Amino acid sequence: MTYPLKAKGSAFTIDRIGKVYCVLDYDNITWSGLARRKAGRAMGNKCCSRRNAPDRPLVPVYPSTYKNEAGFTACPTSLETRYTGEPNTRVLSRQAADIVRMRNPGKCTTNGGRRVVKALCAYTARADSDISFRKGDRMEVLSDVEPDWWRVLHLTTRREGLVPVNFVAEESSVECEDWFFPHVSRKEADKLLLADSNPRGTFLVRPAEHNPHGFSLSVKDWEEGRGYHVKHYKIKPLDNGGFYIATNQTFPSLPALVMSYTKNALGLCHVLARPCPKPEPQMWDLGPELRDQWEIPRSEIQLIRKLGQGNFGEVYYGKWRNNIEVAVKTLREGTMSTQAFLQEAAIMKKFRHKRLVALYAVCSHQEPVYIVQEYMSKGSLLEFLRNGEGKFLQFEDLVYIAAQVASGMEYLESKMLIHRDLAARNVLIGENNVAKICDFGLARVIEDNEYCPKQGSRFPVKWTAPEAIIYGKFSIKSDVWSYGILLMELFTYGQIPYPGLHGKDVIEQVERGYRMPKPVGHCLPDDIYRLMLQCWDAIPEKRPTFDFLNHYFESFTVTSEIPYREVQD
Repeated sequence: MTYPLKAKGSAFTIDRIGKVYCVLDYDNITWSGLARRKAGRAMGNKCCSRRNAPDRPLVPVYPSTYKNEAGFTACPTSLETRYTGEPNTRVLSRQAADIVRMRNPGKCTTNGGRRVVKALCAYTARADSDISFRKGDRMEVLSDVEPDWWRVLHLTTRREGLVPVNFVAEESSVECEDWFFPHVSRKEADKLLLADSNPRGTFLVRPAEHNPHGFSLSVKDWEEGRGYHVKHYKIKPLDNGGFYIATNQTFPSLPALVMSYTKNALGLCHVLARPCPKPEPQMWDLGPELRDQWEIPRSEIQLIRKLGQGNFGEVYYGKWRNNIEVAVKTLREGTMSTQAFLQEAAIMKKFRHKRLVALYAVCSHQEPVYIVQEYMSKGSLLEFLRNGEGKFLQFEDLVYIAAQVASGMEYLESKMLIHRDLAARNVLIGENNVAKICDFGLARVIEDNEYCPKQGSRFPVKWTAPEAIIYGKFSIKSDVWSYGILLMELFTYGQIPYPGLHGKDVIEQVERGYRMPKPVGHCLPDDIYRLMLQCWDAIPEKRPTFDFLNHYFESFTVTSEIPYREVQD
């Protein structure tokens, strides 16, 4: 049984059970006398007025679609419930007001009980089992058993198949908004917004670093004497589920807040002009049929051009099935045991992080073994700094790369995985100075005496901690030592560590307490150099963690910019 409820221009119903109560405008509600009395009894004889709200307050409902002056359409039901979430649970996917609150807030039951997702960007099918879609397409989820691929029904083409999970978002969640970036740090936001193609007023919203229920608004601005830069504002949560930047302007939801600031700056540095373009989501598999299979036929790999030569083979730019760009490492015969490598590759493929190069597949049935991985267009960090565009990087760009490498190593640290060969040559650079760590774990399965700490000329002595060289004790703390050497490479634009010293001399000097001095002629603040010295502490336990190093560079400021701007009431 339902009861009529009228608001300006709309008619609504309230469920007698009282699970959800929705209104459009608290100030323009009229009730029939019978409906008021019956609804009051259904809710325990509590008055349904604005001044004396029930225990479960009414939640505003907005039109199914609305478009702001900037010309982009907000997600129709990305609204905030007024219920308090479970403690210690971060929920980025907020529920719409007109759905029953579920135990799992990530799953919506709109559209008559169906779970509908929306495409964040276009995707082209790579096999018979997956389907193509365009940005904005709607699909019904049929199965979400697998973590990376969901089975869906396309609601326009009526085709059924698999789609990559990170290409879609719940239709009624804030993740479907073009301006919402759920996995972006402050430094990443700066980098994305400062792209030359973005005009003043380009913006994005991201989760707050220190407030699990808040968000941050990042806006590209321009000022005389400073040029383009990014200003950040805290979006703070209200107890009743709304949000605000300035206390005199509160909003029931993130879309409502964003829509308001697209019309009027209301104290911001600039009106919100357009959402920041999103990078294409990361693909972790070449295709759905390879999600649990590492071995692929060698005939599917086309080697197009040689990218470089490594200690153990060659690196090529290639394509998978003449379509998908890949990098292919060929391992010389005898470099490692095929069985040991495949065991290590299976482990490596399980570790996924945006700062680790994705391992796609291997071709191991004949020599040379192929390692098929994600292609990074700018090549190794070392060559990038010495001979590529990296020669012209600004100091803040170097700090950004240092933060990315620390982030990837923090992930490996959390998984208790040791890299063993962290250096600028094993960090790859992509578009927009994106950095990713490669070859983690490979050093452990190499069967080459020349890559042995005690007798090999190719062993990376200058990057390796003394306890690993002398006693063979590799640990995450020996990786921290290597990270300190990588920082020296980074801030000297690819200079060889310990210039003028050979490997044997380095071991002897380091054992006596020698450490590389602060370089002359390069911009290296004393604070960062002191951090390097901490990474090179003779006692491994005294070296910092990658968690600390990541936070250090993420929060490292290179300008006098205020961390977060306040909007005056």
